[in-house]
Amino acid sequence: MENNYIDQERHKDKEKLLVKATNYASILSLVFFLICFFLLNIQSVLSFIFLAYTILSLSNTYAYKIHKNLSLTYHISSVTSLMAALAVTVLSGGIYSPFIFILTLLVLAGYATERSFGKTYLFVISALAILMYFQGRFLELNIPNQVPENARDIFALLSVLFAAYLLGGIFGKDLMYVHHQLYKSKREMLAKSEEKDTLLKEVHHRVKNNLQTVSSLLSLQSRGIEDPRTKSILKSSQNRVISMAMVHEMLYMREDLSKIQYKTYVRELSEYLVKSLKGANNKVTLNIDIPDIELSIDTAIPLGLLINEAITNSLKYGIKDDREGEIYISIEKEDEHSYVLHIGDNGAGYSDSLTLKNSRSLGLKLIHNLARQLKGTITRDPSKKGTNYIVKFREIEPQPFPSVA
Repeated sequence: MENNYIDQERHKDKEKLLVKATNYASILSLVFFLICFFLLNIQSVLSFIFLAYTILSLSNTYAYKIHKNLSLTYHISSVTSLMAALAVTVLSGGIYSPFIFILTLLVLAGYATERSFGKTYLFVISALAILMYFQGRFLELNIPNQVPENARDIFALLSVLFAAYLLGGIFGKDLMYVHHQLYKSKREMLAKSEEKDTLLKEVHHRVKNNLQTVSSLLSLQSRGIEDPRTKSILKSSQNRVISMAMVHEMLYMREDLSKIQYKTYVRELSEYLVKSLKGANNKVTLNIDIPDIELSIDTAIPLGLLINEAITNSLKYGIKDDREGEIYISIEKEDEHSYVLHIGDNGAGYSDSLTLKNSRSLGLKLIHNLARQLKGTITRDPSKKGTNYIVKFREIEPQPFPSVA
């Protein structure tokens, strides 16, 4: 958003600078024509080049008001200015003409618009200056100077004044103003961006704290309950809250507030779940194979909840009691936005007759609903021992209010 705003401001400033420069140059060129034709008695092609440039420049500015194509207007203005300045320079002494300094202003005008234009103009005008040098010394192209001897000092003075007024009236004052405004806008946008990042960090920090408070309340509530089934339900709810809190904690700790390193997140979540359900001295091995991928919060939370449910089911029903077991988690990247998750255990597994429709397990229903939320599919992998899933999913675009199911 900030970059778009800066681009819009830069476009407006370019438009103002181009229109003003064209009008300013047109008026000065008309004045130059009148002085050359009537006062200096230069009644040749040289004088009429100034008049022709004035007419073409004003027509180009008028045409811009109709088609609003800034790039087209700039290119027409640039070519017209280059051809007129070159013609006047050649007809007023070539490499010795005082008007040759106007060509250097065109290089500055190019750089003021785009760096690539400036480089192009620098190359073209340098080549033309070298060509004029060789034309006067080595090539037999003797183009006569159309400025009379007695008017050359005045013509030189007018050329210097013409260049000075263009430089001072446009490229000095206005160009510096434009660049100052752009720098000021960019600085303001950077300040707003830093403020936004600070606020986002604070939001993630507060959300994490609130979720941890909810987890603590669930833990306190479970201590006063004797029924094992109810206690297990509260514990599962607490783990789901913790899995979401971890995402916000990682976002709070990162410089990039939009994505988290998912390998670190999955490892921390898995280790927490194993210790939470099996204790510190457990016999469960975690085999995690995830590349260095970064996922947005809209993908990280539902995928984290899915992994949470799958690991919880593995620890409750697959790897029972204090038995040894292995939990395997891997993520492969298929293309820019598509991934494949392999997750499962080498435990007891469950019957093929148990399906989503006839199951009363909230965890199993959540796994399927979360896979659907991730715009993916989930299938069981019967080639391995235990319970194993293959989940194909896509990275989710940001949503205002992401839901769990």
